[in-house]
Amino acid sequence: MTLLTKSAILAANDLKTQDVEVPEWGGAVRVRAFTGRERDAFEASMVRGDGKDRKVDLTNMRARLVALSVVDEAGQRVFTDDEVDLLGAKSGAALDRVFAAAQELNGLSGADVEALTKNSSAAPSGGSTSDLPLPSDTSTQTISLPN
Repeated sequence: MTLLTKSAILAANDLKTQDVEVPEWGGAVRVRAFTGRERDAFEASMVRGDGKDRKVDLTNMRARLVALSVVDEAGQRVFTDDEVDLLGAKSGAALDRVFAAAQELNGLSGADVEALTKNSSAAPSGGSTSDLPLPSDTSTQTISLPN
């Protein structure tokens, strides 16, 4: 086994993408796996309060995940954090379709949300709450998820 160098790790293009058809919006969107920072931001956005008063807030969770995951052809986010509410007003079926792809790309499951709920009263840690690896494949594929 060959160990990677710092420059090899930093040079790796390790953010997998997937194009998802969204008939409600009249086309397709590109969904990209999270960076480490984006994963932490998404998880942090689900927790409100401090210490023993911490609660999980699932309000607009689908729109938050979609906003962090949908990118343009250059890999730049299409939606800003300030546009999450606007995105949340779109079709629930369309959001759910893109959400499902983002959830799969990022290794997020219902168990991850449950873990956040259980840990919501714990003290915040310095690192990510996930021990799931990021995908290393950089291929883009088009999929059609069920309506």
